[in-house]
Amino acid sequence: MKKFSINCDFGGQMSPFTIYIGVAKDDHHPLHFQADWLTKQRGGTIPTEVMEAITKLQELANKNNVLLEELCVYALGSAQEDASKPQEEPKELEESSEPVSET
Repeated sequence: MKKFSINCDFGGQMSPFTIYIGVAKDDHHPLHFQADWLTKQRGGTIPTEVMEAITKLQELANKNNVLLEELCVYALGSAQEDASKPQEEPKELEESSEPVSET
C-alpha cells in the first residue's frame, strides 16, 4: 500500500488530502471507499480527473500484470520529473543558403 497526497474539493476550496492506493477488489474503483468516506465524513470530493486517471492506471496495471501502487509511484515520479525540467526555448528558424523557389 502506498500513500499519496492529492488536492480534493471541500466546498469549492481545494486542500491536500491523503489517499492510500493498494490492491482493490475487482468490482470497485481503487478509491471507491476512500471517496465515499471523504464525502460522507468530511464533505469533500476527489476530483473527477483523479478518479479517471486512477481508473486508467488500474487498467494499465492489469494489462501489464503490475501492481497499481507501483505504477502510480512510477507515473507520479515521471510527472514530477517532467514538471521540474526547464522548458526549452523555441528554436529559431535556421537560415538557408539555398534560394527559395517561388511557385
